[in-house]
Amino acid sequence: MLAIALRLAAMVMLSTMFMLVKLAGEAGVSLPELVFWRQAMAVPIILGWLAATGNLGLLRTRRMSSHAMRATSGTAGLCCNIGAATLLPLPVGTTLGFTTPLFAVIITALVLREKVGPWRWTAVLLGFVGVLVIAQPGGAPVPALGLAAGLGAGLIVAVVSFQIRDLSRTEAPIACVFWFAFYGSLFAAILLPLYGTAHGTYEWLLLVAIGLAGTLAQFLITSALRLGQVATVVVMDYTALIWATLYGWTIWGHVPSAAMWLGAPIIVAAGLIITSREHFLARRVSPTSAIDESVTEEAAQGT
Repeated sequence: MLAIALRLAAMVMLSTMFMLVKLAGEAGVSLPELVFWRQAMAVPIILGWLAATGNLGLLRTRRMSSHAMRATSGTAGLCCNIGAATLLPLPVGTTLGFTTPLFAVIITALVLREKVGPWRWTAVLLGFVGVLVIAQPGGAPVPALGLAAGLGAGLIVAVVSFQIRDLSRTEAPIACVFWFAFYGSLFAAILLPLYGTAHGTYEWLLLVAIGLAGTLAQFLITSALRLGQVATVVVMDYTALIWATLYGWTIWGHVPSAAMWLGAPIIVAAGLIITSREHFLARRVSPTSAIDESVTEEAAQGT
């Protein structure tokens, strides 16, 4: 029960972070700045916490290149997550993030050449039907760039999940979180001279709050995974849609469309089918389990 409570709290913090991201984007903060400060804020917080608890040794690694590669793809996923949050209504962006298990199944079958049965293939098809319903082709479609960002986030987080699965064999979870934030902030810093602008007190408060909310969500997710079964706590991720809808309605007056009410449950149902099948079939770490761990570092997720 404690693990579930921690996971629920993590979803509140992630939804809050994306709400703050959307507000900051509307206030004129560029995407590279959002990515940089989201990552950079986590570095001193994690270092301070590890120093205070005497656990700095957990950051030692012999796989620095693997961390850098994981940060490269993870930062791309974070860009997509933030892009979806700024371009789309929050419930739509959140729902598109739920496509990660669908892409994980496709990668498992086509790239890793593992057997995928009819249950999971059916779930994949069902999930993308839900995406089509939300996209409303031929009707009043969602912005194409926002749709691409949302689906891109789902795909990249699925790719990152397999990188995390590999790293988790030798690295402490907090090390994966820290080096992702460290390298991610370095990558984003390259673009700051081109996109960075002066900000007022309001914008800086938003940026600080984004960093704090994202880092707290990471710690809550890590704690939940330490105390509970992945297949149990991962189901709680779908509660993020409740908070995204609440924020969207109260702050921006976004009322979910009929297409959203129909498409979102279809995507959620597809993800639940995949999660239950992975839990039933696999005794080893499954793609769904790795996806869940990857959310520790992702903002969409994401991520």
